[in-house]
Amino acid sequence: MKIKINGWQPASALRRLVLLSVFFSFFFSSLGCDAFVRKFTRKKKKTEPHEEMVLTPQEYKCTLSKDELYRQHLLYWKSWQDELIEALNQNISQKKKVSCVNEAIKNLMQMRGLLNAEKQKQLNGYIDQMQQLRDSIESDSYGSDSANNRCRAEQLRMYILRGFSYNKVKDSLI
Repeated sequence: MKIKINGWQPASALRRLVLLSVFFSFFFSSLGCDAFVRKFTRKKKKTEPHEEMVLTPQEYKCTLSKDELYRQHLLYWKSWQDELIEALNQNISQKKKVSCVNEAIKNLMQMRGLLNAEKQKQLNGYIDQMQQLRDSIESDSYGSDSANNRCRAEQLRMYILRGFSYNKVKDSLI
């Protein structure tokens, strides 16, 4: 039984509406949204000839005077010596202790190169004692002799600062 209201059938109108909506959805989807697609696609970069950068190292000559160099190496030695004493006090890793003492010795040797022969002989004795301390630290893998090594390091620090501060050796610099 079909219902007609003034010649209008609700079922056929609904069917037409569904068919029209399906038709238009297919129509618009087949057209696509070309402007939308163009807007969001990655554009190719324009490649310009690229020149490779060549870096040439420049060597800067040391512009520090012998006085400034000596003070700098003394400061470096002092900081490495303090770090060594702190490492021996806190029982930090053996690798850190050996690294600190090696850097301290290296800076003492650079200080020695700036001194005259008499002062070099005096500093050589302290460098030998630092090397003995390094050997002691390297052989002490369990940290059982850490307190003794710390006392030796503190004594060496005191003796070197007393005898090789800048004011004591400024006349002995070459």
